[in-house]
Amino acid sequence: MTTSTISVRAPLKGRIVPLGDVPDPMFALGMMGDGLAIEPEVGEVHAPVAGTVTSVHRRGHAVKVMTDEGAEFLVHVGLEAVALRGAGLEAMVAEGDHVAAGDLLIRFDLAALAESCGIVTTPVLVTNEDAFHVTARKSAGIVGLGDEIMTVMPIGVEAPPPVERAERSVILEMSEGLHARPAALLAAKAKEYASAVEVVLGERKANAKSPVSLLTLGSRWGSRLLVAAEGADAEAAVDGVVEAIASGLGDPVVPYVDAGQDSLPGVDEAGSAAEAPVDLTPFGPEDRPQLTGVVAAPGLAIGHAVHLKEKVARPVEEGGDMAAESAALDAAIARVHQHLTEQATSGRTQQQREIMAAHAALLEDTELLEGARDRIARGKSAGWAFSDTISAQAALLRGLDNARLAERAADLVDLEQQVLTVLAGGSPESLALPEDAIAIADDLLPSQFMAFGDRLPAAFVVAKGGRTSHVAILSAASGVPMLAAVGPDAHRIAEGAPLIIDAERGEILVNPTEATVEATRKAAAERETRRAANRAAAATDCVMADGTRVPVYANVGSVADAARGLAFGAEGSGLLRTEFLFLDRPTAPTEAEQQAEYQAIADALRGKPLTIRTLDIGGDKPLPYLKQAAEENPILGVRGIRVSRRRPDLLRQQFRAILKVTPVSVVRIMMPMIADIGELRWAKAIFEEEKAALGVTADVPLGIMIEVPAAVAMADKLAKEADFFSIGTNDLTQYVLAMDRGNTELAPEIDSLHPAVLKTIADTAAAGARHDCPVGVCGGLASELPAAPILIGLGVTSLSATRSGIPDLKAFIRTLDKDTCRAVAEEALTLDSAAEVRAMVARRWPGL
Repeated sequence: MTTSTISVRAPLKGRIVPLGDVPDPMFALGMMGDGLAIEPEVGEVHAPVAGTVTSVHRRGHAVKVMTDEGAEFLVHVGLEAVALRGAGLEAMVAEGDHVAAGDLLIRFDLAALAESCGIVTTPVLVTNEDAFHVTARKSAGIVGLGDEIMTVMPIGVEAPPPVERAERSVILEMSEGLHARPAALLAAKAKEYASAVEVVLGERKANAKSPVSLLTLGSRWGSRLLVAAEGADAEAAVDGVVEAIASGLGDPVVPYVDAGQDSLPGVDEAGSAAEAPVDLTPFGPEDRPQLTGVVAAPGLAIGHAVHLKEKVARPVEEGGDMAAESAALDAAIARVHQHLTEQATSGRTQQQREIMAAHAALLEDTELLEGARDRIARGKSAGWAFSDTISAQAALLRGLDNARLAERAADLVDLEQQVLTVLAGGSPESLALPEDAIAIADDLLPSQFMAFGDRLPAAFVVAKGGRTSHVAILSAASGVPMLAAVGPDAHRIAEGAPLIIDAERGEILVNPTEATVEATRKAAAERETRRAANRAAAATDCVMADGTRVPVYANVGSVADAARGLAFGAEGSGLLRTEFLFLDRPTAPTEAEQQAEYQAIADALRGKPLTIRTLDIGGDKPLPYLKQAAEENPILGVRGIRVSRRRPDLLRQQFRAILKVTPVSVVRIMMPMIADIGELRWAKAIFEEEKAALGVTADVPLGIMIEVPAAVAMADKLAKEADFFSIGTNDLTQYVLAMDRGNTELAPEIDSLHPAVLKTIADTAAAGARHDCPVGVCGGLASELPAAPILIGLGVTSLSATRSGIPDLKAFIRTLDKDTCRAVAEEALTLDSAAEVRAMVARRWPGL
């Protein structure tokens, strides 16, 4: 191996973008390699170095070149170019070609790429960081074709002077150890230095510039780390990295008293954190425990426990012939892709079809496939290479402090399991279970759900998971009860044990008596008879026993949702979530696309009211094409109206699309995450400008969501200028109780019937009444029967609920009167907890 420096030349003209600023975590966090990126000004890519072409993506947007010294470089045109499926892209070389620096590699249509994908940033990376590292790079400015943009040298060889070597120990005092987020921050810090930097823990070594490599250390609180650097700025690199570790990198720092040991007494450096032992002794036939979980899909089921099979084990690491391993992986991926594509067209529900289509698209992900092929090229087996690539990406998702993204990691694990199954000689077959089976799993995968076909189990019990997982969506859409976050006790349920699953109250009865089973069957039959009658009467307007009108609307997210809501008795839509138009796509929808979708939903509601919430993005729903900066706490960051303030062009476009709906008289608009009167006035000014520009003279109400405590405190001022209030109880609850609603560990404690939350609803409703501002509820609480009399008693004038619960909700409200509701609401406000509130309602209406 050479000791000389490799000069890397600009493959195209454009503006330098630091790798950490690239709006794709796979590149920004160094998952694909180290280097920089360029915003191109021309549509031609040239070789950054001389060498041999080792890889050309079949769609023409990425080429790898390996130098004679063994350094491999990747040039990747755009971040979303795979979506073009090769259109406008032409590879000018083939695998095995020898190229000189500056030879043409790719020709592409720059304008088409920018229009279709939005992001044209082109990373230039050294991919084999285990052998080579970047010693210098340009950090800003415009570069011309052929300009030197960085230098690369082999790791572990003597470099030309001046060279330093430095090392220093540091005790890891971060309470949670070096998990994904601080690992990414530490890697970014290490990349500020030209020197090669390693972090050593026992026998393990990690490249400090690679977050995935750092995660493989398995470090934890109390670990003694050795930071070593070699290069022109080694001393500064060691000092900077050690200081970063000592700072906690944004995590809590818990001081550790160093007694000279390598870590805490009795702690295995590479092992997992010491935890209290978990009792996994199976429940006996005479044991009758009552377990609890989070309601992921409502319902009631009686049956017998069936534990789903364990995951496929990861294959051996060492591979055989590289070509054979690559061919095996390609064949397995193609088989799984075919299976997913078939399910995407034949699924029983729209949600099933959409999720399977999304999984099929994941299998086309360039970074995923190239990551696996890179590992095969390093001598790994096909199964191990694919599994390791998936594990690295899943670990990053789970560590991003974002519950929704963490649950998306399960989708990647699902793909891993399917590909490993095929590699092991299996195939995605349908699962056959007894008719009364209650399926129990540690963490249910979407493919496992789909494998049941039409023979779905009576219910699901999942030790992990959460309300927003894809499986929860599938279960709810299919009408199958599901309890998630049950914990390790789920594994203590014996195979074949009789169970009662009450996914209304979040309870599991294990080994119930025959008397309990019969009583439950009778109650279930009576409930179904009652619900059938409620469905038959659902189309009638909702009027209380004393004549008070309480409209009940549906929360919708699509044309199909609107049509189904009407079928369940919805009197319109109290919440149209417009995010569905903006998510899972490389660019924002056009005004014409939005107008067509809003019009179709209005048509599906047949003249009934349609309340459209403007874009509520950010937090747990980031959009990559908005290039939002990473946030320490996105739930408290730039989301809702705050995004609109930073991108008023999107808000104006959305206002115009909504105002073009005919007849516009059916439309109401509401703004999310309003916290003060200035935000409302700003939005109203833009709204009036767009109305005037379009010549719209009809009255189109503009209201706001009440989701943050600040809006409650300012409710009197806001009620004077807003046309209506709609209370979003999901966000309001998490902000009032200071509990992340996506945290499954806190799920049992996050209850919108907490008296503190009810007090904010009461204050909001009172302000609305004082200023003739109608107050509705569109959050999850509106769908709960026990909440209805309390909300009405607090002064709420309308409810917008999940469509399937509307018939029962309307039937219950018809039995109520205002005086009873006020009395119940007043009592609820005097109680000490949500549990007491629920118990009080249960005493008054034991049949709920």
